[in-house]
Amino acid sequence: MSESPVAARTLWQHVVASLRGEQHDYTRGSLPAAILLLAIPMVLEMALESTFALVDIWWVNRIDDGWFGSVPTGGAAVAAVGATEGMLSLIYSVAFGLGMAVTAMVARRVGEGDLPGAAVAGSQAIGLGLVLGIALGVPCLVFAPELLTLMADTPNTVAAGTGYARWMLGGNVIVMLLFLQNAIFRGAGDPMLALKTLAIANGINLVLDPLLIFGLGPFPQLGVTGAGVATCTGRAVAVIYQFHVLRRGRGRIRLSPLLRFDAGPMWTLLRLSAGTVGQFLIATTSWIFLMAFVNRFGAAAGAGYTTGLRLLIFALLPAWGLSNAAATLVGQNLGAGQPERAERAVWLTAIYDMVFLGAVTIVVELWPREIVQIFVGDPAVQAHAVDTLRILASGYVFYAWGMVAVQSFNGAGDTRTSTWLHFWFFWVVELPLAAVLAFGFALGPLGVYWSIPIAETGFAIAAFVMFRRGRWKTIKV
Repeated sequence: MSESPVAARTLWQHVVASLRGEQHDYTRGSLPAAILLLAIPMVLEMALESTFALVDIWWVNRIDDGWFGSVPTGGAAVAAVGATEGMLSLIYSVAFGLGMAVTAMVARRVGEGDLPGAAVAGSQAIGLGLVLGIALGVPCLVFAPELLTLMADTPNTVAAGTGYARWMLGGNVIVMLLFLQNAIFRGAGDPMLALKTLAIANGINLVLDPLLIFGLGPFPQLGVTGAGVATCTGRAVAVIYQFHVLRRGRGRIRLSPLLRFDAGPMWTLLRLSAGTVGQFLIATTSWIFLMAFVNRFGAAAGAGYTTGLRLLIFALLPAWGLSNAAATLVGQNLGAGQPERAERAVWLTAIYDMVFLGAVTIVVELWPREIVQIFVGDPAVQAHAVDTLRILASGYVFYAWGMVAVQSFNGAGDTRTSTWLHFWFFWVVELPLAAVLAFGFALGPLGVYWSIPIAETGFAIAAFVMFRRGRWKTIKV
């Protein structure tokens, strides 16, 4: 039998095909090619999603530098952005969790060849996103100052950031729709459409941020509020683009009618999302507690830990993209009645992820100080950032397997297994261990740092055992 055209392509041709958004049958042909075609736009999508906060915080910092005649706030503007982002992390947890459930449902229907069923699942997700977004957004809009006070009990911060918080928290329906509709694209095997969506949102945000913050040209000077207006505007235009694509059927999925309640798919979505949302909330709250533990050892420890963590998360972006590709491949191949191919896809993806993060580990362990010095000048902060990098990166190879396994469970619809793994190893193991090591054994912030790779290693081993048992192959979605 001759080799398929897709399998016969060179690596560069695969990259070009992926960036063009070329549709591909992920239930047939070369698995390495399928992983590559899915992973490239997914990695880039995650990188673009992370730039929203980076762009906002960079321009808001320029307020305190007095750019374009702005009045410095003494750090209040930056603190307001950080406090609001802390609250938004909970919204993101819900949106990410719902998105994983949607990806699982859509991927399964696509694998079965049931595109109308995939469209119904997508429409239920959009309807649920609208209801949840409005239900959460209206109270946030009204009580933004009070919420901001809970996170930053400083009058200057509340005064400077109330407008920003109102836009970002009150407009979370936009975030819900953005994440859920991109989840539809990923589940359908159209990750390039998700990437284009975020490119539009980021492009608009990049242009509007300085214009609205500093009042350049005909635009009003809104200060830190302008950053919120810019971000919400960019995301809103991206959501409109998503609606257009889904209605016109430019990808695999065409929603017509766009919104129609269907009890069966809605119940399945709620059942699956109870697990996926729970996973993200468990992970988010555990990181919040760990941050609180570290902050008890002083500002330098908190700043160093935050710096090191952000650098490590940036390095994890490609690994997360690969794990998202595994979720789509598992869902579609189980839908096509090919559990063996789904399992092979997971093993291959995990190997690629482990090789990549193994290389990252070598770089981080050999040159942590050189990396940190690019971003931090304070020697005390540098020392904590270096410790964070070295200790957390020691478990990176285990993180690789853990994240691929969890996304594979989610893609198969086995969200219960993933949720229990998160509960046991993040709440039952990691948080108590961090407290005991840091305070009981007087290791200080090092105790908190070490609790993370220890818990993640246990997580990975347990995920390996559960994956080998194969229950995930039998889940009905």
